[in-house]
Amino acid sequence: MDNVLHKLRKLDAYPKINEDFYSRTFSGGLITLVSFIVIFLLFVSELRLYLHTVSESKLVVDTSRGETLHINFDVTFPAVPCSLLSLDAMDISGEQHLDIRHDIFKKRIDAHSNVIEVRQDGIGAPKIEKPLQKHGGRLEHNEKYCGSCFGAETSDDDCCNSCEEVRDAYRKKGWALTNMDLIDQCKREGFIQKIKDEEGEGCNIHGSLEVNKVAGNFYFALGKSFHQSNVHVHDLLALEKDIYNISHRINKLAFGNYFPGLVNPLDGVQWVPETPNGLYQYFIKVVPTKYTDIRGRTVQSNQYSVTEHFRGAESGRSPPVPGVFFFYDISPIKVTLKEEHATFLHFMTHICAIIGGIFTVAGIIDSFIYHGQRAIKKTM
Repeated sequence: MDNVLHKLRKLDAYPKINEDFYSRTFSGGLITLVSFIVIFLLFVSELRLYLHTVSESKLVVDTSRGETLHINFDVTFPAVPCSLLSLDAMDISGEQHLDIRHDIFKKRIDAHSNVIEVRQDGIGAPKIEKPLQKHGGRLEHNEKYCGSCFGAETSDDDCCNSCEEVRDAYRKKGWALTNMDLIDQCKREGFIQKIKDEEGEGCNIHGSLEVNKVAGNFYFALGKSFHQSNVHVHDLLALEKDIYNISHRINKLAFGNYFPGLVNPLDGVQWVPETPNGLYQYFIKVVPTKYTDIRGRTVQSNQYSVTEHFRGAESGRSPPVPGVFFFYDISPIKVTLKEEHATFLHFMTHICAIIGGIFTVAGIIDSFIYHGQRAIKKTM
């Protein structure tokens, strides 16, 4: 047993020196104090880094199928009345949604951006008093109302009981209403007068869309959209103007749910046209993103990049539909972000390196100063 202990003593890498041989100096004490301060500051810094989470990012191929894309938007048009603003969406699969109203809200605003009225689009039709029946007479007591579609009926049983239903019937036929004052429903509801009353107002439109996760576009345009001879056009007759101002501010545009660190480049973007009419186009590349926080909770969302282009009216060519268009494409690459802590072993390795390194460097400096002082004393 004594032989084993003797061999262990020979392996001691830290031989002890009798304190009688120690030589303590003022410079050594000062260097020791500074060393402890530096070690403490570096320890605090490493501890903060250890407690702070970092995001590790990876790029993988997006293998998901059959998913949908959730689009949240909030856009303000300071010079477009809410009655004339419509929202359409379509994608490369051929699916189209014209004049979307579900989950869409509009705010009438004045020239100073003060809210005049808030309403869900398509909600709140005016009360009908003595309307014109489909057979030509006025609505009598206890008689069911069935308004005429003015030639746009698809069957004898079709009824158009409001101005919007007449316009929708014409849109489905691919026709445009040439004189809305002759439509009984529009005349009674004061549609033209309503547009005139909203002249000089703006509109804030916000809501959400649920679309297929394929390339497509959605856009805010003036007038009702419809198909005529397989061409997608907009009915601008209600405006009775030659100049349209499509200046706008994008308060929010997101393709999915928020997660920490997400930056939407179009949030807060404002554009004012230098020339009247034309359409403004945003070309967006959507990047699927999976975010996992430190507790393991996952958020499926999207990031995006964007470029923009304005197409104005050109001589010799038909004028473009005035509006703001968002063309989006889906990236095949998916980004995964995962919050992680540094491991405790990594933290302890750094602490040991700090302590050992500081004391080693301090010892070299102290030794250099000590021997320099001794050399000076010998020469005196």
